[in-house]
Amino acid sequence: MLSRLARLSRPQALALSALPVAALLGVTAFAPLPFSVAQPGGTADVLGEHEGKPVLTVSGAPTRETEGELRMTTIVATGPQMTVRLGDVIDGWFRTDRAVMPRDSVYPEGDNEKEVEEHNLGDMRESQDDATKAALGYLRKNGVRGTEKVTVKADLGKIGGPSAGLFLALGIIDKLDGNGSGGDLTGGRTIAGTGTIEADGTVGAVGGVSLKTRGAARDGATVFLVPKAECEAAEAEKPKGLRLVPVTTLSGTVDALRALAKGGKVPTC
Repeated sequence: MLSRLARLSRPQALALSALPVAALLGVTAFAPLPFSVAQPGGTADVLGEHEGKPVLTVSGAPTRETEGELRMTTIVATGPQMTVRLGDVIDGWFRTDRAVMPRDSVYPEGDNEKEVEEHNLGDMRESQDDATKAALGYLRKNGVRGTEKVTVKADLGKIGGPSAGLFLALGIIDKLDGNGSGGDLTGGRTIAGTGTIEADGTVGAVGGVSLKTRGAARDGATVFLVPKAECEAAEAEKPKGLRLVPVTTLSGTVDALRALAKGGKVPTC
């Protein structure tokens, strides 16, 4: 074989050597790859309704009418059993409204749709409990009375995962106390964002922030609350006209929203 190659001209040898590479690329192009392709998903106003049902139902204390919106954001990714090929990955790399992620980072638990849905809904229920504890803890610490018998039910349909935690907590605070001075926590704006919440009010990072900013802008938000650790990711593909506000705690988030409504100094990424 080597003697035959030696007798070939350089162009002929290169062409012959390229055949296995082309064959390999051809196989790779059609082989399934361990990635998921994500894009901006829907948003839901936690102060309003989702799929015809109130997102937050607060009982045990008087609630207030609210203006403005608090929109939690989502991403949509190809399912754990869907085939992603080389062409999909290349297309996702070159588009700002798509992101290519390792499948294990999107679906760390379960390898079929039902398992993933059950896991994500479990995370949502846990997040709802933590959001309620964080919100009521914040209100009590700030002297708001009458919260001892408050119960909260959250209904976001089949939206799962923990990343709505911050916004569920903000929605509870707005419905019970607003900005603490008779006004709305939103200042009448459409505020969007993301972030997990711990019972002590700590805000945690989530995934797909750059895609979520696009969904927020699409649905009318002018301000996006982002976990501080993810400022760089949020800045990378930030839509024009969307203001990023970094947050680390529930109390700090409320302070930032109050300052925003008054035209005061607000943290920036």
